[in-house]
Amino acid sequence: MAAFIEPKLLKGFRDFLPPAEMIRRDLTEKIEASFRSFGFIPIDTPALEYAEILLGKGGGETEKQIYRFKDNGERDVALRFDLTVPFARFVALHQAELTFPFKRYHIGKVWRGENAQRGRYREFTQCDFDIIGSDSPAADFEILLMIRAVLLNLGVNVTIRINHRGLFNRFLAHIGQREKSVDVLRTVDKIAKVGYDETAGALAAITGDTNAQKILDFTAAASGETFEETLNHITELSGGPSPESERLCLLRRFMRDTFDDNFILDPSITRGLDYYTGVVFETFLTELPDIGSICSGGRYDNLAGLYSKNTTISGVGSSIGLDRMIAALESLDKLPATTSYTAAAIACIKPEDSGLYQALAQQFRQKGVPCEVFLEAPPAGTADSADSKQLVKQFVLAEKKGLRWMIIPGADPLRDPLTLRDLAGRQNRAGLSLAEAVQIINSN
Repeated sequence: MAAFIEPKLLKGFRDFLPPAEMIRRDLTEKIEASFRSFGFIPIDTPALEYAEILLGKGGGETEKQIYRFKDNGERDVALRFDLTVPFARFVALHQAELTFPFKRYHIGKVWRGENAQRGRYREFTQCDFDIIGSDSPAADFEILLMIRAVLLNLGVNVTIRINHRGLFNRFLAHIGQREKSVDVLRTVDKIAKVGYDETAGALAAITGDTNAQKILDFTAAASGETFEETLNHITELSGGPSPESERLCLLRRFMRDTFDDNFILDPSITRGLDYYTGVVFETFLTELPDIGSICSGGRYDNLAGLYSKNTTISGVGSSIGLDRMIAALESLDKLPATTSYTAAAIACIKPEDSGLYQALAQQFRQKGVPCEVFLEAPPAGTADSADSKQLVKQFVLAEKKGLRWMIIPGADPLRDPLTLRDLAGRQNRAGLSLAEAVQIINSN
């Protein structure tokens, strides 16, 4: 006898039972529909890449969290930690086959060996969307608009906080700290997680007390101010007007043109990954800001250049964390109430008539009624009429599946009148034609 293997899951990984997976699929379909409505098209990339591909520009904490190992061919490989870096490799490899500007979306699993917590796991799904091959502020703005459109389609209100890493770097250069920008940006990025005091201490260790206070004053410039007031303030702190401040000014004009007030200029938004170079943004639920950003991204000029000597392609994109989004919707009691993909089931009266039941089900599907066929009949020796107590077992099964209707065929399933059982109302409607049954199901 084979040895018993205890069924268990790795920490930070999950199984999804049908109710949970149906919710995930429904939300994914809504997100995908929003992507397509803006003209974005799908791609896919492997879960496993050469480690050097993924480590080329991840930086920061990500490098410590990556799942990296030697495969059977002694190749140094790793599981992707996001979908952006594989996309850069994809663009460098397939540049001649793509039409630019290229608008892509990619929905897939990624892996990070980080601490598991509410809405955050070691295996999770990201929904990415990018425009690559355009340096236009219009591309930045379209990504921002799509964030809002996607999340409104999911039934939530959001605030999108934006900043410009180039303007932050210009400010750091103005105070003589440009060479420390990587460490400063990563430290500021954690301010919401670790708090003001710890961030102040970390910045002081990097830049000294005086400069640390200047940096904190810069990041706090949005408090109680309008977009325009904040922009004027940080422009002054960074040494005056610049291409970066002009870009933010133009984005603000786009926002006014579309009557959109969901955006806040927030100089504390920096994003932790090294590949961001321009506008960056994070999205917070109006009703649940404490869960953190549920959609983040920014501009990454020349990320694809890591993988091609002759490739300089600007890009901008964002990513929705599906698992965190689901956790947020659950907290807000806004998860879709999906229990079944079918509206009705056909009862099995005689197993030998299963072929006829399938033929009947096909007629219902052709009329727009999603329909499944039950595979087992009541136990032998019992009555097989519509009133049989044994049919109750099939009714109970249908209810557990979340179905509203049970179709009980006659002796000749394709010719005899049908009985339609309303499981919610505990009522039968006998003597119906297929067309009459379809009309009742579709009208309720």
